Amino acid sequence: MLVPTLRTAPALRFALSRRTYATAASPNTLVLLEHRDSHLVPATLNAITAARKLGGNVTGLIVGEEGKTDGAVEQAKKLGLPILLRTSPLLAHHTAEPLAPVLASLVKSGGYTHLAAAHTAVGKNVFPRVAGLLEVQQISDVMAISSADTFTRPIYAGNAIATVKSSDEVKIFTVRAASWDAAKEEGSGEVDAKAAEDVGPEQAKWVSEELTISERPDLGSAPSVVSGGRGVKSKESFDSIVLPLADALGAAVGASRAAVDSGYADNSQQVGQTGKVVAPSLYVAVGISGAIQHLAGMKDSKTIVAINKDPDAPIFQVADVGLVADLFEAVPELTKKLEEAKK
Repeated sequence: MLVPTLRTAPALRFALSRRTYATAASPNTLVLLEHRDSHLVPATLNAITAARKLGGNVTGLIVGEEGKTDGAVEQAKKLGLPILLRTSPLLAHHTAEPLAPVLASLVKSGGYTHLAAAHTAVGKNVFPRVAGLLEVQQISDVMAISSADTFTRPIYAGNAIATVKSSDEVKIFTVRAASWDAAKEEGSGEVDAKAAEDVGPEQAKWVSEELTISERPDLGSAPSVVSGGRGVKSKESFDSIVLPLADALGAAVGASRAAVDSGYADNSQQVGQTGKVVAPSLYVAVGISGAIQHLAGMKDSKTIVAINKDPDAPIFQVADVGLVADLFEAVPELTKKLEEAKK
């Protein structure tokens, strides 16, 4: 049951009061350490920082196929966490059906009060199933933690912020990576390696994946991002205008949903409510009008620069620097100036 208490807009406060349990003396948190190609996914480091904010004990969990997790384990050990390694061929791709029962079983047997992961596709896919198995309510996209049972998260595409208090026995939450610093190396942790127990059935079969390889910085963690929108008008213009500016800045390349749907950019570059949430030091929006869904994915950026010929475009309401100009003239000129300054 949700019992809202209205506060000054846009903040809202909710109490999740379905069941009440005795409060543990100290949080005991298990963090799912997502990995790919034997390296931890960058957002996982932010989830560790959030878990440590709770205080108490923090343990990392790595799951996968035996012999294919060594690099991720070595990287995790350097973060100073005790590590649980659970292996099974069915856990090779973090699919929800076999993984969720493993997580639920570990939470019960280990006496964990909190279960955390990054708010990635894996976290969003697996954790609702774990919450269902444990009969608790998940808290998604956590931006801040006030105490062991009180969390802050965005709602309504980030137009309001909710403070949520949970009385569930186990708090299950995913972490918005952009709101937390990445965990640093700080020692060496011990590893408890075993074959995974209680692995769920293979109800879904992994077929294949297609990865977009780029030499540019990763969009989710880059300090600078240049994004193009519908105003770029074509893929040819996107490639000839947005990409050179990104290269001049050493920035990652993003795009609005309109640009992705129009075929100007790859789906992996989409920024927004249904894409990636980023918070770089510099975000340059080229030809992006600023729909609510896009703003939800980038408005926490430290400095926002908008270039658009429409002076009434919503993007200017959140921009720190705005240029009302024809992007086909302004952006090449800006790129030229940046390249000259680097010489």
